Amino acid sequence: MDIFEKLLKHLGPIGEHSDRAHGYFAFPKLEGEIGPRMKFRGNEKIVWSLNNYLGLANHPEVRATDAQAAADYGMASPMGARMMSGNTNYHEQLENELSDYMGKEATTLLNYGYQGIMSAIDAVVGRRDVIVYDAECHASILDGLRLHPGKRYVFKHNDMEDFDKQMKRATELAKTQGGGILVVTEGVFGMAGDQGKLKEIAAFKDKYEFRLLVDDAHGFGTMGKTGAGTGEEQGVQDKIDLLFNTFAKSGASIGAFISGEKAIINYLRYNMRSQIFAKSIPLPIVIGHLKRVQLMRQHPEMKAKLWDNVNKLQNGLKARGFNIGRTNSPVTPIYLHGDIPEATAMCLDLRENYNIFCSIVVYPVIPKGQIIYRLIPTAAHSDEDIELTLKAFSETKAKLDEKVYQVAEIPMV
Repeated sequence: MDIFEKLLKHLGPIGEHSDRAHGYFAFPKLEGEIGPRMKFRGNEKIVWSLNNYLGLANHPEVRATDAQAAADYGMASPMGARMMSGNTNYHEQLENELSDYMGKEATTLLNYGYQGIMSAIDAVVGRRDVIVYDAECHASILDGLRLHPGKRYVFKHNDMEDFDKQMKRATELAKTQGGGILVVTEGVFGMAGDQGKLKEIAAFKDKYEFRLLVDDAHGFGTMGKTGAGTGEEQGVQDKIDLLFNTFAKSGASIGAFISGEKAIINYLRYNMRSQIFAKSIPLPIVIGHLKRVQLMRQHPEMKAKLWDNVNKLQNGLKARGFNIGRTNSPVTPIYLHGDIPEATAMCLDLRENYNIFCSIVVYPVIPKGQIIYRLIPTAAHSDEDIELTLKAFSETKAKLDEKVYQVAEIPMV
């Protein structure tokens, strides 16, 4: 059989809707400068789908630094993998500044967050080792786990009783096999917005022997007194053995980094396959990251403005009777009930008649009959943006409850 035949017959649970969804619900094109208001299909929308938490994407100093660095070095420099020919003083300066910010001995840069954390997991664990991880970990972590040739145990999301149970099993197996244990969780879970129970997990170090890897992609820049993340927020930054962060959220850029003990980071630097066999991060991006980190550390008012907007949006939704779940971060989910045709009709109404653009999640990502809108407030949103959005959701939810959106099929877009 032609290996492509099955691909044409079964496009996948999301791909099967591509003929109707592409360009609107999937792969939409937002145009204009990144910000709280952008154009979609020629019309201005209030945008709640961008992880530009601190509003750095169009900060004048960031734009100027990015442009000057691109003019000075171009996107090709440095050429080659970091280990072979792609290292620079700027790369090392950024790593040192990030280590200081995170309160860790050392840091190594990662070309991309998704492949970076996968590769870090792959480098740390061997066949005899055991992984224990939270059930709601990000897809990049799950793909990293698939690379692990040994045993792994999953614990119910943020359930410390089940975590204890899985750690007992992992400890027994690791002892039998002569291996160690890596615990993996997140600082802020990107869909529900709740913080991982880092403090509680760290306390188990008095009972079990393990190392803790935390993905804090949504916590970097948004959580903690200085923005150093969820570990700082919960007072356990020093208990995190490997701290992963990305520039794709608060940093409004691309790339990532992982911080920890100097000897361990050095091991990762020489053993993460996705980094030693990939081109080094271009200098304009590295220099741009230096400016972003500088602004994060020197301007706490950006994070303060973010949280002012977070509280206005989340409190406004709760006051109007919306279920925003267990979030205690800027990530703001709205949980509703309805099938795919209703969800798509409501989303169309929000975009076309209320000029609200936000991400929607439906089956098969979540169970049938459920709808989740995920809103990402930023420091750049205005009070008017928030009020118009609250009004739009109040009115469209009323239509959803009144069955106005019950249609025969997914609308053509």
